[in-house]
Amino acid sequence: MTFTPSCLLVTGGAGFIGSNFIRWVLGHEGGVHVINLDALTYAGNLESLQDVDAEHGPSGDARYSFIHGDVRDLDLMERVLRGEAIPKAPAPDCVVHMAAESHVDRSIMGPGVFVDTNIRGTMTLLEAARAMLKTRARPFRFVQISTDEVYGSLAADDPAFTETTPLAPNSPYSASKASADLLVRSYVETFDFPAIITRCSNNYGPYQFPEKLIPLMITRALADQPLPVYGDGRNVRDWLHVEDHASAIWSVVTGGEIGAVYNIGGSAELPNITVVRCVLQCLGKPESLIKYVQDRAGHDRRYAMNTDRICRELGWQPGHRFDVGIAKTVQWYLDHRQWWERVLNEAYRATNALYLKHS
Repeated sequence: MTFTPSCLLVTGGAGFIGSNFIRWVLGHEGGVHVINLDALTYAGNLESLQDVDAEHGPSGDARYSFIHGDVRDLDLMERVLRGEAIPKAPAPDCVVHMAAESHVDRSIMGPGVFVDTNIRGTMTLLEAARAMLKTRARPFRFVQISTDEVYGSLAADDPAFTETTPLAPNSPYSASKASADLLVRSYVETFDFPAIITRCSNNYGPYQFPEKLIPLMITRALADQPLPVYGDGRNVRDWLHVEDHASAIWSVVTGGEIGAVYNIGGSAELPNITVVRCVLQCLGKPESLIKYVQDRAGHDRRYAMNTDRICRELGWQPGHRFDVGIAKTVQWYLDHRQWWERVLNEAYRATNALYLKHS
């Protein structure tokens, strides 16, 4: 049965995936209001949504609202879900939960905040939504945005992850996301809670905080700085353009089966070193900038996603070929220096602490 939300609560909407998802929804779905709730930690940047606010905020068509808040704040979450936090905005009938600490390197440096935000934050939001539905039963969806990293690592000849692959997280980050996923599953089974889980592969595209691989390589190459590549560079990831991820999430929101898990991937399995070389080629920079550094602790060798379920059941397909998507992404960073130059110091903190500490 199709579900058509009137108001989405997007947690973590000022982050990379969140801001792109909000922009996609407001650009494609004319009748939907979006509430963006974000704590604005280091990776949350409202500059990523300036165009959205201008067109859809209070001075535009008033379909976009922002709340500066933390998903661990139960009182705030309850008020937001009851429709009491934003005057004239409808009460949310769908939560797309993206708010999370998400960088593996940072989870190695300090696991505690990952446990607190990713697990306790998810439980707080689940409790707030469950309490709201007890007093106001209505059609509702809770979509947990997760990661392929919860499945662990694959060998070169292993079949791709399916939705029934056992969870085997290998980093504090992925362990915290797996824990949050299991909490969501438990609420479906125990409380008949209307939740769905999505697990995506590595995203790339505009507005990505430049501590992640692709924007890190772009920004360092533009400065002719060494490009630190873990180990032998042959760790394999499946690359998903963030706009394709946004359309997939919307397909799950509107057509997904309650209690189901949906894998989302870009059908672009590539070794990291190939991705780095693509960036250098796009920028016309020499491969001599590449610097192999000591491998990350617990570094998963390969991720690959079987997306048969979402393609078959919901009719979704990725729309970006990687060679085209990476060229457009590089061009975006060339055209938006002001955006990423403002956050470079914080973005490079983890890089200097982990990638380059042994150099």
